Amino acid sequence: MKFPQLRIGNLSPRLPIIQGGMGALVSLHRLASAVANEGGIGIISSVWLHAKNRKQKKRYTVQGKKIEKGYLDAIDLRQEIKKARKLTDGIIGVNILYALTDFYDLAMTAIDEYTDLIITGAGFSREIYSIGKRFDTPIIPVVSSARLARIAQPLGASAIVAEGYESGGHMGTERSTWDILPEIIKAVSLPVIAAGGIYDGYDVVKALKAGACGVQMGTRFGATEECDASIEFKKAWLKADKKDITIIKSPVGMRSRVIKNEFAKKVERGETQKVYCPVQCLKTCEMSKAPYCIVEVLLNAARGIKMDNAMILCGENVYKVKEILTVKQVFDELTQTVERHR
Repeated sequence: MKFPQLRIGNLSPRLPIIQGGMGALVSLHRLASAVANEGGIGIISSVWLHAKNRKQKKRYTVQGKKIEKGYLDAIDLRQEIKKARKLTDGIIGVNILYALTDFYDLAMTAIDEYTDLIITGAGFSREIYSIGKRFDTPIIPVVSSARLARIAQPLGASAIVAEGYESGGHMGTERSTWDILPEIIKAVSLPVIAAGGIYDGYDVVKALKAGACGVQMGTRFGATEECDASIEFKKAWLKADKKDITIIKSPVGMRSRVIKNEFAKKVERGETQKVYCPVQCLKTCEMSKAPYCIVEVLLNAARGIKMDNAMILCGENVYKVKEILTVKQVFDELTQTVERHR
């Protein structure tokens, strides 16, 4: 079986494989550039790379063009894009959650730094499509229903990521990727990328046979040497069995799949922590009602500190991780499986 040629705007990666943008400090320049060097699309997650100093002077130019609505420079995100560019000539995109308070600042900073594309989920922005058109930056929404896909296409989406229940992070649906994928493919004329539960070459073959133009993979790339997260984070994935996976509620009410540890058990019991909010990172998070600070526990996981008080997000197939591979080894397995499949 041959890989299809994925085209997103003017972009045509050698392989139709997108690395998922994973959490706070998990997928940064090292992982994204390694994936891009193998012919896929590397994605930098913008979580915790936002404009932490909101008193700074706003910028009113993007790519040398004047804009009416100013933005705060997300310096950390800009630096991650620069670092990735030094390591690869491949395609580098940025994942920006609409739920982030600094969504607009992150988007404008990414575009000003000439990111190749933006993937956005955790809510739905209409404004981002007109911005993408002005600066010729492809915008790819992550959706879990045909209805949202149909809304996104006329607004200017360049492709659609169809993400099902099996995905890591905050879950937007209780339906399987394999159920929603054909519905979304039928609903739009855009390239549709399957996401959620895509772990190995056999999953890739299944998605392509179902009509997907490509796949997005998080868990498989999170368990690589190049992944930017700590070795403690990766070891937690490596040790996880099916019974170690549970689903908890985040402070914004959405469900999240995590590896069970003392933190997750406390959340399940309804215990709360004292919350100190440094930046109000999420639009809908009410500090006075939050049972814990999601930034604190996500950063603990990524940095490998206080692992008993860490939110270790994972995909449904994390129990399949048996060793930490290089990104090249992952691509070799994927390509070999697809190419020998008839």
